Amino acid sequence: MPSVLHAFFAQTAEGQSQGLSNMLIPLVLMGAVFYFLLIRPQQKQAKEHQKLLTALKRGDEVITQGGLIGAVFQVEDRTVTLDVGAGTKVRVLKANIVGPWVEKPVVAAAKPEKK
Repeated sequence: MPSVLHAFFAQTAEGQSQGLSNMLIPLVLMGAVFYFLLIRPQQKQAKEHQKLLTALKRGDEVITQGGLIGAVFQVEDRTVTLDVGAGTKVRVLKANIVGPWVEKPVVAAAKPEKK
């Protein structure tokens, strides 16, 4: 009887070591997919945003996370003063600036041809 138990435990130990290596490969592949699809693009976008914030200068038109659109009036270490029109100036954190304001042209709806 003890030899049967010994053989059983030997098989389960062997099966567990194979199961561990079989589970490790998919985990590594999932980690690589997460890195290339999620982490790396987010890091790249953060670098570009930081580059934008360091390059801000007076006169640039920007948009904030809150939807304010204005021209940069003054740049400080952590804040930016925006001129939002009619002489109104607003101080916002640099981190809240989303990017440059690019006004998209309004395209007129295409009229159907008459026959």
